[in-house]
Amino acid sequence: MRPGGAHMFAVPKREAHGLLAGRDTETARLARLVESLGRGRGAVLEIAGDPGAGKSRLLSLLAQLAERRGAQVVRACGTRWGVAPYQALRQAWGDRPDICPLPADPADDDSLERTVRSLLAQWASRDGGGVLLLDDFHLFDRESAALAAQLIRTPLAGPLVLAVAHRPRQTPAPLRDALECGARTGSVIRFDLEPLDRRAVAALLDGWRTDAGVPASPGAFAGGATASRTGAAWHHDPARYAESLHDACAGNPRDLRILVAAGWRPDGWPQVPGADRDGLLGEAAALTAELDALFPDAAAAAAAAAVLGDRFRPEDVAKVSGLGPRRTLDALAELGRADLVRPLAHGGQFTFRCRVLRHVVHEHAEPSFRLAAHRRAMELLAGRGASAAARARHAEHVLGMDAASALQVLAEGAMEVIAEEPGTAARWLNLALQCLPGAEGAEGADTGRPTRAALSIACCRALTAAGRLEEARRLAHELLGAASDLPLNLRMGAYAACADVERLLGRYDEAQAVALAALDQMPRPLPAHAAEPAFRYGLVHLLSGTYQQARALVREAASASADEAAHRQIRVLAACGEADLGFADTAACELTECSRLIDALPDAVLAGSPELLAMIGRSELYMERFPDAWRHLNRGLAVNAERAGQVVAAHHQMLLSALDQWTGRLDRAEHWARESERYARRAGRDDMAGHAMTMRAGALMWARGRRDAAEIVALAEHGAARGTGPCPDRRTGLATGMLAQIRLMNGDAPGCTRALLQGGGGEGLPLFEPPLRPWLLAMLAVAALDCGDVGAAHRWAMDADLAAEQLGLPVQQAYAHRARASLHAADGEHDAAAKLFAESAEVLRHAGMPVQHAWTLVTGARSASEALGPSTALDWLNSAVALSRGCGALRVRDDAARIQKDLAARGAVRAAGAAAGQEVMVLLTEREREIAKLAAAGKRSREIAVQLFLSPRTVEAHLSRIYRKLDISSRAALASCFLRAAPNDL
Repeated sequence: MRPGGAHMFAVPKREAHGLLAGRDTETARLARLVESLGRGRGAVLEIAGDPGAGKSRLLSLLAQLAERRGAQVVRACGTRWGVAPYQALRQAWGDRPDICPLPADPADDDSLERTVRSLLAQWASRDGGGVLLLDDFHLFDRESAALAAQLIRTPLAGPLVLAVAHRPRQTPAPLRDALECGARTGSVIRFDLEPLDRRAVAALLDGWRTDAGVPASPGAFAGGATASRTGAAWHHDPARYAESLHDACAGNPRDLRILVAAGWRPDGWPQVPGADRDGLLGEAAALTAELDALFPDAAAAAAAAAVLGDRFRPEDVAKVSGLGPRRTLDALAELGRADLVRPLAHGGQFTFRCRVLRHVVHEHAEPSFRLAAHRRAMELLAGRGASAAARARHAEHVLGMDAASALQVLAEGAMEVIAEEPGTAARWLNLALQCLPGAEGAEGADTGRPTRAALSIACCRALTAAGRLEEARRLAHELLGAASDLPLNLRMGAYAACADVERLLGRYDEAQAVALAALDQMPRPLPAHAAEPAFRYGLVHLLSGTYQQARALVREAASASADEAAHRQIRVLAACGEADLGFADTAACELTECSRLIDALPDAVLAGSPELLAMIGRSELYMERFPDAWRHLNRGLAVNAERAGQVVAAHHQMLLSALDQWTGRLDRAEHWARESERYARRAGRDDMAGHAMTMRAGALMWARGRRDAAEIVALAEHGAARGTGPCPDRRTGLATGMLAQIRLMNGDAPGCTRALLQGGGGEGLPLFEPPLRPWLLAMLAVAALDCGDVGAAHRWAMDADLAAEQLGLPVQQAYAHRARASLHAADGEHDAAAKLFAESAEVLRHAGMPVQHAWTLVTGARSASEALGPSTALDWLNSAVALSRGCGALRVRDDAARIQKDLAARGAVRAAGAAAGQEVMVLLTEREREIAKLAAAGKRSREIAVQLFLSPRTVEAHLSRIYRKLDISSRAALASCFLRAAPNDL
């Protein structure tokens, strides 16, 4: 194993089976080229691209294909060192002068060209033809380039393929001109190698992972040792890892191999290429060969530029390298000709050809030079008043020379980037802790340097934000072990850091205990600085569904807090707690004030409090303030969810999934549920991932038809099984409600009842959030009705009515009324049922919940038919179908069609059709009945169109809808149906 730990891939020396990922088009064209060679036809092939794009691999593939066909293949490759004239000929036929000898007098260019043409023609005319491969042609001598240009301008007739691979930026002008002319006239086949796309990179990674013997399951994507030791969660998400790696290498195949060999990790990029320096340099041998060919000044300038970063100015290179201005400019000119550095369009700055090259140059430089250069760069930035973060990028490299000053810079820099780059902050703080004297304790504050405890607390927070929760937990518990020796402020910081990480790991009991231990050390009444531990204590209870236990303490701390940030946090917590307990009136006022407070804050401030937007968004969702919830949850995801760790991101996305499902954006609901599941897996929270799977099943239940019901139920059940881990989130009303609803709608009323009673703690569902109880109790009532337990159904419907009345939330009242309507319908009281269904549907329409609005109309259609007439029922069903089309709710359309047929089969439409003598025809609109009557009488579409002043296409569209509604497939069936319904009309 390499020093960097276990790798997730084994980078192969060649592609398996000779296939090149992402180069399917080029491979197919090479095969056709070889086929034409067998038919006596040759060509000139140009393969152009940036270094590492795969030019040599394509030449090798061409050679393999040609040799299999029996063709003769010779190859020459350019070199950076001095060579004799006509290097291409010398390399290609140096051991066979009898085939293509060099002329005695190469000074005669015309004679030479004629001789070479003749010899090449003779050589290629042998069995199978000939292939001349010229790789890295930009490095060939001038004479070879001139000769090749002539051969390209006037290609040889016959079975000869001349293939030239080169870097356009470094290729001599005569050869570029000849190739360009050939491409325009069609005599040159050109391959411009573009970067690999994301799918090609993912395919390569899959192959390399298989070669390494790692299973293809997402959970085994990375080396287990590295994953467990570093807390990296990317091995749970191979697709996201491949996407990030593609962005890092910019689709360049060689750069991809280098980063993989280096043990690349996304949380360290672009500052760190990986933990395995030997692996990086070993795979980058071709690049280091280019660097070794540089003159000393150019090599020094390149190393200094790599120290400075991705962008650099010549004057800074001159100072860091010690070359001075004139020698630096000359060195940069050489680096430019070698295409190692490129000038930027504005500002007089330069950059490396790519970031991977910069890291290779940096690691390839002499360690002594690199260390001194970083120190000079840090001093240069300090003189300009640069930020601590900019200086810290150099300080981490000079710890061995000046630990004291570097430690201070690292600590300050970490605090500057902890919100944006928590992984970088954690690395710097770890380095600072390693260099801090071991005996230093709290008294270190007197020296002006950060103390070990302060650095450890900051490092714990950075690791938590980076999603490396197990590492953060170990460090936090080390801190708590020595908490008694710390001053109060550091002791409270240690408790807070530990409570946060325990909460994010789903260990709510431990988090409560830690937060309470901090509060127990506070005097009574609570001082102003008690707001932070009180916030964490209350937050854990809020997430646990036990906020009532913390309510009094949170309100006391909110009234005592003086710090603006702490007061803001605990005030939002108090408002959300009121909403969570179902005190809707109190919560409404406080949420409005907190919303104004948060909306006025800049993103940078909110980034430091990642929970605030998720908390208020969730409470607004429960309080049926859907636009406000959408605004805050989306802002939270954009501002800080990614930077605050995977658990916070997963929470935001799960809430967005529920919100979009309720408001009829089913495609987005499924997307957010998938994202939540992915982030939860990365965080190691299988329980949260299970809830996300159930939420996704809930969205799919509406978006898919009945034919997919079995698959959706299986997904929901799998999510439910995963959601009951050893450390479950006890605030599971949303996910359990989705599971129960899926079971109920797919014929498993006992399973629905079982899920709600087990998850909610029995009768009354005390373990579920009060704002959701009317919905869940109403579902229990309907499930009991389906099971034939009328007594339980009435009891739970009454509980739903009471809970909804206490809340005063319109949507929850609509759910309760809909359940009561179902009971009336079962008792045959259709007048009362239809009235309640209509009222519920109107409330849901006004709330902006189209799926539930449509479903209520479908559910109440039978009662509407009995109480208000079949025409009204048909209007309800048509409205439901129109709503379902707008939000993609295929399940609603399926059930509406089923009820339409059921109403027709039961004869429920007889009264409405009596006046026209067409019982079945009442399912149709007036225009559809008119067209149906004419079609049943034998008239053609064109005749009907003329008579009714319509277009034939419109008539055909009406007939298609008529056939669907009547469940028939032809005009003959329509005539038969019409004859049975109204024989006198025909």
